[in-house]
Amino acid sequence: MFKEFKNFIMTGNVVEFAVAVIMAGAVGAVVTGFVNDIVMPLVGQLSGGMDFADFKYVLTPEVVAAEGVAAKAEVAVRYGAWINTVVNLVIVGFVMFMVVKAYNKTKKPVEAAAPAGPSQEELLTQIRDLLKK
Repeated sequence: MFKEFKNFIMTGNVVEFAVAVIMAGAVGAVVTGFVNDIVMPLVGQLSGGMDFADFKYVLTPEVVAAEGVAAKAEVAVRYGAWINTVVNLVIVGFVMFMVVKAYNKTKKPVEAAAPAGPSQEELLTQIRDLLKK
């Protein structure tokens, strides 16, 4: 059973899949940084200087004690962070679309296979029938 597992793990597809998952994580971090640090500030600036991450609906406000320390944390629906996540998803989807489109252009077109001729049995049958005539 260990040998079968070793053969399974060492096949090219599993190793390639593992590399793809690691690369996807790295690319995801780069895209997330790009969206959060470059795109969202530009979108916020174009929309009048607002930051979507600050948008929230407060369900229970923060309670501050006499010492200035929060006695009870704020409970809020942070829909602005969700908007940032949706924008991130759209950008990642677009980048992946462009990568796949570029990859498909590099692939060679698959040539149509030549039509298969008659099988050996069909040829022998034709020869036999010709010999009978």
